[in-house]
Amino acid sequence: MRSASFSRLLLVTTLVWGGAALAQPARRHPQDFQAPQAQSAEEREAAKQRAMGGNINSYGRDIQPKEPTIPWMAVGLAIIVLTVASPFAVRAYRGTAKEIDSHKAFGDRHEDSEEDEAA
Repeated sequence: MRSASFSRLLLVTTLVWGGAALAQPARRHPQDFQAPQAQSAEEREAAKQRAMGGNINSYGRDIQPKEPTIPWMAVGLAIIVLTVASPFAVRAYRGTAKEIDSHKAFGDRHEDSEEDEAA
């Protein structure tokens, strides 16, 4: 049963593809190719100028590029953020420095020397 349905499907697919291939419009054959006519040197130069966009040199004289401006709003926002965050950063640095200083393994230990004298 399966092979019969597969063979039917294959037959229908072949017929559809074959019909589509035959329905294509007539194509040009290589023998129908006609070479373009030869151009003179002036025509070639004119075609090059048209392809390049005409007179390119006049564009630079007519249009002046815009100078980039300084983004003052971004600079101001950065200054405000740094001003607000600086006290918190200094406080965190001092607290961390004290904590690291108190846990030194070598060197002066101010807190330990006071505890040894009291004992």
